[in-house]
Amino acid sequence: MSNEIYFSNNYRDLCEQRGTGAGFQFEFSCSRCSDTWRSAFKPYTSGRAAGWADRVVGSAWGAFGRAGSEASSALGGLVGANWGPSKDSAFQQAITDAQAHFNRCARCTSYVCGRCWNETQGLCLNCAPDTAAEVAASQQRGLNDVASQRAYEVGGTQGAAYNVDRSTQLVCPQCRTETHGARFCPGCGHQLGAQDQCGSCRATLPPGSVFCPDCGTRR
Repeated sequence: MSNEIYFSNNYRDLCEQRGTGAGFQFEFSCSRCSDTWRSAFKPYTSGRAAGWADRVVGSAWGAFGRAGSEASSALGGLVGANWGPSKDSAFQQAITDAQAHFNRCARCTSYVCGRCWNETQGLCLNCAPDTAAEVAASQQRGLNDVASQRAYEVGGTQGAAYNVDRSTQLVCPQCRTETHGARFCPGCGHQLGAQDQCGSCRATLPPGSVFCPDCGTRR
């Protein structure tokens, strides 16, 4: 069997060495859409036995004593010694099984699932996009581009008639409400964009003033 390792950048190791769930399983993902496929779970018998022994020795130390502890340690050593070769073998089998679910693109060398594969061209859909999908996407881009251009032209026409010389206030100086360029404050009705005048002497009042600086009248 070849020792070459595939899927080195797009798989996840789900293996467990000890306990009732001890076993080998790997999750592979498509490089294009990230959908995943998991290999069949393969139990690791030694790891399950070690997990069982740990529980027995831990709950019945008085009955087994040192002999039980030594047996558990020996079994744990066996688990560790067999783990690496067993895992490598399971990984190679998982790779073989995964090859039925993934395709390697000859252009970009990515591994992709069947839905991201152009069967006719023998390439992934990133390198050889589906023609019908590209046509539909191009039609939509054309629609959006033309509609945006027309909207821009309408905005230009409206902008030509916009009075840019009119003074505007975006926040009402009286109640601090946002005005969005309106002539009168939507919060208190204060006239915006015009300088306040004293009701007594008609002098211009500085923003925020409480009394007229010319005659002292309270505004």
